[in-house]
Amino acid sequence: MSQTDYASNPAELPEGTLVDLFFEVVDRMEDHPAFRYYGEGDWPSISYREALEQVRAVAGALGHLGLERGDRAAILAENRPEWALADYGCLTSGVIDVPVYATLTPGQVAYILNNSGARLVFCSTPEQLDKVQEIRDDCPELEWVVVFDPPGGELPEATLSWADFLEKGASAGSLEAFRAEAESAQPDDTATILYTSGTTGDPKGVMLSHNNLHSNVRAAATCLPIDENDATLSFLPLSHVFQRMVDYLLFNRGCCISYARAIDTVPEDLRMVQPTVVVSVPRLYEKVYAKVMDASGVRGVLVGWAAKVGRRYAEARLAGRTPGAGTRLQYRLASALVFKKIYQGVGGRLRYFVSGGAPLSAEINKFFFSAGIMILEGYGLTETSPVTNVNTPQDFPENFRIGTVGKPVPGTEVRIADDGEILVRGPQVMKGYYKRPEETREVIDEDGWFHTGDVGELDADGFLRITDRKKDIIVTAGGKNVAPQPIENQLKKNRYFDQPVLVGDRERFLTLMMVPDFDALEGWAREKGIQWSNNRELLSDDGVQSLLVAEMKRELSDLSSFETPKKLVLVDSPFTIEDGSLTPTQKVKRRVVQERHSEVLKAVYDEANVKQTVFTTW
Repeated sequence: MSQTDYASNPAELPEGTLVDLFFEVVDRMEDHPAFRYYGEGDWPSISYREALEQVRAVAGALGHLGLERGDRAAILAENRPEWALADYGCLTSGVIDVPVYATLTPGQVAYILNNSGARLVFCSTPEQLDKVQEIRDDCPELEWVVVFDPPGGELPEATLSWADFLEKGASAGSLEAFRAEAESAQPDDTATILYTSGTTGDPKGVMLSHNNLHSNVRAAATCLPIDENDATLSFLPLSHVFQRMVDYLLFNRGCCISYARAIDTVPEDLRMVQPTVVVSVPRLYEKVYAKVMDASGVRGVLVGWAAKVGRRYAEARLAGRTPGAGTRLQYRLASALVFKKIYQGVGGRLRYFVSGGAPLSAEINKFFFSAGIMILEGYGLTETSPVTNVNTPQDFPENFRIGTVGKPVPGTEVRIADDGEILVRGPQVMKGYYKRPEETREVIDEDGWFHTGDVGELDADGFLRITDRKKDIIVTAGGKNVAPQPIENQLKKNRYFDQPVLVGDRERFLTLMMVPDFDALEGWAREKGIQWSNNRELLSDDGVQSLLVAEMKRELSDLSSFETPKKLVLVDSPFTIEDGSLTPTQKVKRRVVQERHSEVLKAVYDEANVKQTVFTTW
C-alpha cells in the first residue's frame, strides 16, 4: 500500500478544563451510579451526587490543611473510588496532583515526592503508609499523609484517616462557593504532573494542563461511542495516563466505573461486572489467547479448526466482504463450540476493548475479532495526554485496520520525519517537563511538533503503523516504561558482570543478557573447586549459574517488580566492535544483540519454559 508522510484530523475542539467535565456530568446524572467497588461479596456503588459531596469535602479538607491553588499532592494508591475522588478533589481545588505507582520502592517514591514538592500524599493501605513513613524524614516539604485504609491503633503524627480527612472538609463552605472556586480553573493551568522513566534513570515529570486532558477526552469521545448504558472495569494503574484519561471520558459519559479488586482477579471480575467497554494492554489479550490455544487432545483439535475458520471469516469482514456461505456456516458452528466461551469469559456483554501501552500482535487481534471481540488499538504517550491515534468501530471497516494504531484523533496532526520518527502536533501535547526546560525544548520544536522517539509509517488512508523505537526505552507488554541503561550501569558495578544488556520490549517481563567478567568468575570457581575447560562449561555449571542469579537479584533489589529481570541469558564471548555488537564508543547495540540471539530469546518467552530461570546462547 502506498504511504504518505502526513495525516491530520482537522477539528475545532473547544478549550476547557477537567472541572468542566466533572460538573457537566454530576449535574446530569445525579443518582446514577458513578463508581462500584467490591465489598463483602457484593459490588456497592457511589452515585454521582455522592461523588460530588465527597469531592467537595476533599477540596475543603485540602484547604483546611493549608494547601493552596498550585500546591502539589501525591496519590500513592491502587485503583479504587478514593483514587478518583482524591483526584477530582485536587482538580476542583486547584491543587496539582502527582500520581505515584503503587509498586514503586520507598526510594523511588521519595524522589517523586521531593522533585514535585508534594505537601500531602494520599496512601491506600498500611503497606503504602509504611513506605511513606520510611522516607518521611527525607521529604522535608511533605506535611500531611492521608490513608484510605488506616491500620489499627494510633496513626503517626500529621497522618489522617480518609474518614477524618473528609470530616475536616465537610463543613468547609457552601456548594455554591465550592463550585465557584472550582470553576475558576483555566484551560492552561497545570492539572497534574506524571512521572515517567527517562533514559538517564531519573523520572521526568510530565506537566499536563487541564486543556491537554480535556481536549483528549473530547477527541476520544468522538471516536469511542460510550453512554450511560455502558459499564467498565478499571484495572490498569490510574497512575498511568492511559487508564486515567479514559476514566475521565467514561465518567463524563455516564458510564459506571467498577474497580478491579487486584490485577490477579481481573478474569473473575470481568465475569462478575460484565463490562461493555474495557481498556487494557496487550498482556491481557496475550494471556487469554495463550490459554485458549494451549488446549490439547480433542479440544485442541477443535480450537485449531475454529481458529482457521475464524481467520477466514475475519479476513473477509475486515476487507469489507461478506464471507461465503460455507464459511458462514462453519463460523456459526465454531462460535457455538469455541468463540462463545471466550466471549462469556470477558463478561458476555463486551462491545469493544481499547488497547494501548505497547503494540498488539495483529494475529492475536484478528483472533479476538473472529471471536466477536473488537479490540481498538491506539497510540500515544504520557506527553500527549495520551491518545494521538486510535481505531474506531464507527463506519466499519473504514476506520478500523488491524496491524495499525488507527488514524489521528480530532484536532491532531501526525507527520513522519525524514528519519522515520513520528511527530505529533495538537492540543494534547504537554506543557513540558517539570523543572526541565532544556529537555522540553529537545522534544517540542519551535513549530509545536512533539518528537515521540518512535518510528512509524502512515499509509495512504492515514492509518499509522508503529515499526520501531528510536528511543532506548523498553516498553513491556504491561505498558510499563523501563530505562535500561541505569539498570545496566548498576549491574556493571558488580565484579561478576561485564556486559549486561536488558531486553524485553513488548514482552511480559524483562530478561538480562549478560557477558560475565570471566577473570572474576574463574577466581570464584577455583575457590569452589569447580572444574571446566572453556567458557561454556564454566557457565553451564549449576553453582556458577546460582551465583550469577543471586548477584543479579542482590544488585537490583531496590527496583520495582516490573523493572527487575526475571530471566538470565548467559553469553560466552564478549560483544565487540568487530562483530557489530558495539558502537565505536563501546555502546552495546541492543537490537543487534537481540537479533543475533533471537532463538534463545524465543525459548526464554516460551510458556513451556516458565520455570527455567537461566538460559545460554549456545
